[in-house]
Amino acid sequence: MLMTAAMPPESPAPPAGASGTLILLVRHGVTPTTGRVLPGRAPGLHLSDAGRAQAERVAERLADLPVSAIYSSPLERAHETAEPTATRARRDVKLDDGLLECDFGDWTGAALADVSALPEWQTVQRSPSTFRFPRGESFTEMQARIVGAIRALRAAHAGGVVVCFSHADPIKAAVAHALGTPLDLFQRIAISPGSVSAISFVEGQAPTVLMVNSTSEPLSGLLGP
Repeated sequence: MLMTAAMPPESPAPPAGASGTLILLVRHGVTPTTGRVLPGRAPGLHLSDAGRAQAERVAERLADLPVSAIYSSPLERAHETAEPTATRARRDVKLDDGLLECDFGDWTGAALADVSALPEWQTVQRSPSTFRFPRGESFTEMQARIVGAIRALRAAHAGGVVVCFSHADPIKAAVAHALGTPLDLFQRIAISPGSVSAISFVEGQAPTVLMVNSTSEPLSGLLGP
C-alpha cells in the first residue's frame, strides 16, 4: 500500500475502547460527471469545487474522533476526498485496492442514460448477485473484495477508529453485508457523495451498523459518552 508524501508526523490516537473497532466508510465527493456517467476505474477524474467542499465538511465532522488510520481507494476522487481529513488528523493516507470502485468493464465511461436503457440494467437493479459487468467485475466479487479489506483493516487496527474513503457500490455492499441483507437488495441502500456510514465491530459479536449515508451531524457521538 502507498502513502501520500509530505504529511505531518503521525500522533498517537486512543483506541475506540468498549465500542470495538469503528470503521467509517466515506463516499468520495462529487465530480463533474457524478450522476451522469459510470466512471468506474478510469483515471483522471477529480473532485469538482462542490466535491472539495464536501471533503472539507467530512474532515470537520470527523475532527473530534481519535482517528487511528485513514485508507483510500487509489482513484483520484477518493484520495482527494481523504486529504482534508488526513491533514486534520495528522495521518498518512494509505491506498488500498480493496476500496476500489467496482470494475465496470466495457461499461466504464458510459452515460447512465444509455446503460439504464439496456435490458441488463434490470438485472443490475433487481438481481445484482447474478450480474457481471462485461469484461469486468461481478457484484459478488466486489462485495467479497471490500468485506475482505475491512476484515484486514479491523485486524490491523483493533480497537481503533479507521476511516475508509471509497465509492457508492462498494460501500453499499459492505453495509448490506454487515446488516445481513442479501446482495440482491443492496440497491435499496442510498450512499450519497460525501456521506459517512459507520460500522462497529466487537470481537465475537455480529457487526453493528451505527449510521448509514449521514451527511450532516458531527460524528464524535459515535464513541458514546
